[in-house]
Amino acid sequence: MTKTIYIKNMVCDRCVKVVQEEIEKLGYEVSKIKLGEATVESLKEIDINKINDVLCNYGFELLDNKQFKLIEKIKIFILEYINHQSKELGTQEKLSDYISKKMGYSYQYLSKLFSSLENHTIENYIISQRIEKVKELLVYNQLTLSEISYRLGYSSVQHLSSQFKKVTGFVPSKFKKLKNRKRVPLDKV
Repeated sequence: MTKTIYIKNMVCDRCVKVVQEEIEKLGYEVSKIKLGEATVESLKEIDINKINDVLCNYGFELLDNKQFKLIEKIKIFILEYINHQSKELGTQEKLSDYISKKMGYSYQYLSKLFSSLENHTIENYIISQRIEKVKELLVYNQLTLSEISYRLGYSSVQHLSSQFKKVTGFVPSKFKKLKNRKRVPLDKV
């Protein structure tokens, strides 16, 4: 028996590892796994409720509604784009085009769906994710603010600084000086 399950709050490689390990501890084989989904195989019937209970202990949640699955995929593609963009210089593709192409739906449809189910816009989610990435890069202190701005696709350092202050209440230089730099886990954004 093979079943693909969709999992909310998988945001990094560690999440993938934890999900795989926990499902395998239940006696199932995980034949394929990536952010947001896992293909589970077993000779016996797969107990979805048991998997859900175990994964809930780690902050994950199984998804069973097609629309919620789409929302989770949108979030994963946004994370992939931002992480890829922050590593690659000169990523030029617009995020809306990237999401639309990956999902196979118009951006307008995805944006409307996202807003209706998440109670905030896809644009606000993107801004929140970008700001968390800026915080991470500021904490590492390996790039200048200008380099961070360029890598994350901001039109200017001023735009990044303005958006950063609007979201966090601090300008980036003040944030860097804080001893208790509050970052938000990506699954809580």
